[in-house]
Amino acid sequence: MSNLSGKKPILTQVADPHTPENGVILEVQATGLCRSDWHGWMGHDSDIRLPHVPGHEFAGIIQEVGKGVKNWKVGDQVTVPFVCACGICSTCQSGNHQICDDQFQPGFTHWGSFAEYVAVHRAETNLVRIPESVSFEAAASLGCRFATSFRGIVAQGKVGGGQWVAVHGCGGVAYRQS
Repeated sequence: MSNLSGKKPILTQVADPHTPENGVILEVQATGLCRSDWHGWMGHDSDIRLPHVPGHEFAGIIQEVGKGVKNWKVGDQVTVPFVCACGICSTCQSGNHQICDDQFQPGFTHWGSFAEYVAVHRAETNLVRIPESVSFEAAASLGCRFATSFRGIVAQGKVGGGQWVAVHGCGGVAYRQS
């Protein structure tokens, strides 16, 4: 259990994040609220220590780029996965970033997106470019909600083209944009 344990959240000014050498600073354009955030707030995640900024579903515009970042520039529109990986370990090299032993999670192990700016480490591995046709709100849902439902339906449920699925529930996983 963390030291959060359902304490009343407060709005306050915090220092802007520093640009990681291998990362970027994003200006948050959209952020989601997820059941995982509730678990963090209730103290179910020992990585969270006060003071803390939650928020792990987000999309934004790059405002600063670290010295070690080659493929991203200020102004790029991006999102990130729920689990941000190192990109170099054997687990990552096998394509399984979601179980990287050296992972970080904005909003949990690091300060998150319930702020104006968020630092994203290991930009070359963890940033995902947002096409102009995708809104920031839709992109913010991709890293956790979409990936969770996709894995459940496709990878675990083995549902394929032409098959139908009914999803009963509420929240981000059962969200449908019209």
